[in-house]
Amino acid sequence: MTLSRRHFLAVGGSAAAAAAGLTGCGSRSSLGGSNELSMWTWVGSVNDGLIGQAEKAIPGYDGIKLAMTRIGSNYKTKVLTALAGKSLVPDIVAINDDVATYFPNADQFHDLNDLGAKDLAKDFLPWKWKLGITPDGKMMAYPMDTGPTALFYRSDVFTKAGIDIDPAAVAELAPDWDTYIALGKKLKQAVPGSAITDNITGIYGYRMAQQSKRYMTADGQYIGDQDHVREAFDLSVRVVKEGLSANAQNSTDKNAVVTNGKLVAYNAAVWWAQLGPKNAAPKTKGLWRVTAAPGGAGNKGGSFLAITKYCKNPKAAFAFISWLESAKNQAQAFLDPVLFPSTPATYTDKTLTAPDPFFGGQQIVDVFADSAKKYPGAYFSPYDTIIDTPISSELVNIEAAGKNPDQAWADAQRQVQRELTRAGAI
Repeated sequence: MTLSRRHFLAVGGSAAAAAAGLTGCGSRSSLGGSNELSMWTWVGSVNDGLIGQAEKAIPGYDGIKLAMTRIGSNYKTKVLTALAGKSLVPDIVAINDDVATYFPNADQFHDLNDLGAKDLAKDFLPWKWKLGITPDGKMMAYPMDTGPTALFYRSDVFTKAGIDIDPAAVAELAPDWDTYIALGKKLKQAVPGSAITDNITGIYGYRMAQQSKRYMTADGQYIGDQDHVREAFDLSVRVVKEGLSANAQNSTDKNAVVTNGKLVAYNAAVWWAQLGPKNAAPKTKGLWRVTAAPGGAGNKGGSFLAITKYCKNPKAAFAFISWLESAKNQAQAFLDPVLFPSTPATYTDKTLTAPDPFFGGQQIVDVFADSAKKYPGAYFSPYDTIIDTPISSELVNIEAAGKNPDQAWADAQRQVQRELTRAGAI
């Protein structure tokens, strides 16, 4: 079921009541045995050791155990299909950073504040907590990890360019995007071919990830044609025009520019450390450093957990997710599968503060923790994906096909208006 946000706000209360009446605890619509809490998630989203404990018994509920399924592909489609069918629905589901796209289906989930979530809000980053709350105040999704951003850079290339490689010195040298571009020019002059982004959308996405507002307001007004978006769009074009993009448009090419050393600096989220240099360029171990990003703190990525209305035992389910995402257990999830915590108390845990040999022994958690705490937060609407897609596609047309930037902007806005109208959002 997909409803527009406006429609959702109009009918959400009655729909929620209907859903509760139809299902309730113990409904046969729930997936799994009577002594199980079924959970769907994707590969690499949770710590296997913690899940193993819950598969023996939910903490505080000895007679109930977890039955988890890792969905390999088309995860979101399968979740929405199960919700629409109201049959064999998992008790607990993981939700990615597009949590707002589930808000039109919020009647299919428990309000976690009714289960005690409100008392735990103080333990989490405030902006992360707010992302799981619907526009009408229902807490639909519980925080898991986050994706704070920072500037990754190759110390050996910086040394060749005569630049002080100390993270504090680099942050002082490039505190904003203008100075970052100037730094990129200096690097390229010293080491020809050097790039400071993998492609044009790399700049756009991470500049937008620093903004305090995005594409729509909480009351449904489209603002994706305003100055803050155009500024990110023009900045991305500028980096390309300066010859500082690696023009890597697919995942294979993105890995290649890390492996071959062309990408010498990159403003990216914490998870890029693993997906980028550690996987694609293991021989560069010890050469990378991290510092504060030009343009300020940002966040890209991070997931959530939600309890469906079909849950057999909502109290036990909440006991499980609140245990799994406690500050102590988020430290364990940072070790494997490298999920950055949404609980600030975890940032001083010795698990996170250990020096990282891949980054020359730098204590990189301090950089990302600072970014996570300073990120201003922004409202994500259910329509951000369908707005972002045409804008990003037109940026690719500029870099890959030489399209006129003003024409690309105008074409992107026309496509956005058409898609939002089709979705009933405007």
